[in-house]
Amino acid sequence: MKALLWQTRIRAALTGLILAFGLSACGASSIPSLEEQAKAAWSEVQNQYQRRAELVPDVIEAVRGFAQQEPEVLTQVTEAHARATQVRADASTVNDPERFRQFKEAQNQLSGALGRLLATVERYPELKSRAGFIALQSQLEGTENRIAVARRDHIAAVEAYNTELRTIPGRWIAGVLYPEARPMETFTAARPEPASPRT
Repeated sequence: MKALLWQTRIRAALTGLILAFGLSACGASSIPSLEEQAKAAWSEVQNQYQRRAELVPDVIEAVRGFAQQEPEVLTQVTEAHARATQVRADASTVNDPERFRQFKEAQNQLSGALGRLLATVERYPELKSRAGFIALQSQLEGTENRIAVARRDHIAAVEAYNTELRTIPGRWIAGVLYPEARPMETFTAARPEPASPRT
């Protein structure tokens, strides 16, 4: 009787070890790991967009005194900045296609408006030569580069996470162990704005 009891316990322990090893080998922990990596990448995207949002009022103010003949461009940047800061984004935004679309569109509009503003500045050599504006422009360009890198990293992290959720065995593991796991939204290339007709 004791021998049978020991055999049963040994079999149960071995079965438990085999299951634990099997689950770890087949990637049961990869879904939460990939999700955390994607969330961290999203946080970096948000940080860089926030950094840009904080620079925009200074850029507008620096340009305003010189480019008074360009009220339309300044208005576009001001309005795009207001829209971009009104669209709230948090960790759940990447799981909500509509909120993610709104966030992405608002940021793309601000990028386009800033691009037009900086193109306008080319007409004002006095402004371009001012140390304060040069420093602001450099910070803005650096931030735009960091945004591009953060978006690229986010795209890669979300692609890895979404692929794990949509392929086997990740799909099965998610269904059993992580039923709340949902694919995340990510960035796509922005469509170029139509060229304005020349007059």
